Amino acid sequence: MALKSHRGRKTVIIPHYAMSGGTLIALAADEILMDPHAVIGPVDPQLSDPSGTYPAATLLKVLEKKSVNDLDDKTLVMAEEARKAIKQMEDFVRKLLEDSLPKEKIEEVLDELVRGKYTHDHGIFPEEAQRLLPGKVKIGLPEEVYELMALYKMEARPRRPGVEYVPVIPSHLIPSKTK
Repeated sequence: MALKSHRGRKTVIIPHYAMSGGTLIALAADEILMDPHAVIGPVDPQLSDPSGTYPAATLLKVLEKKSVNDLDDKTLVMAEEARKAIKQMEDFVRKLLEDSLPKEKIEEVLDELVRGKYTHDHGIFPEEAQRLLPGKVKIGLPEEVYELMALYKMEARPRRPGVEYVPVIPSHLIPSKTK
């Protein structure tokens, strides 16, 4: 909300991915610049307990498929928390987008990003992001972004799953004497 409240024009640059919280930051901006291969992701709430992490929307689906008498108290409590979490995220995303998209389009964004249409790790590529957020998303980054990124190598941690950035300088940025 601090980003949204800032008076100046806000541009978010996504060279690789902005998932979950990163997507929320992007939604608060006036403009989102995405590399052609970058992704944003769903902001659907996830609830955790000692035995795992569960998508809020999926917990609510359990209530639709099973009788309340067939569920343990823990599942019922988690499902109620899931209902609240989804409502809270819907309200938050509405607030982020209320000045930039019509209400019907915001509802579509909520269906796509908040209500469990996709798994939490689903990547939404720039063309789809443009359709979902018309006028906010532009494909392509200034060359200076890649030059800056080349200066910072991402720490590689052994045995840690995930996406890692390995800087590669685009060939058109390499001085001709070193090609």
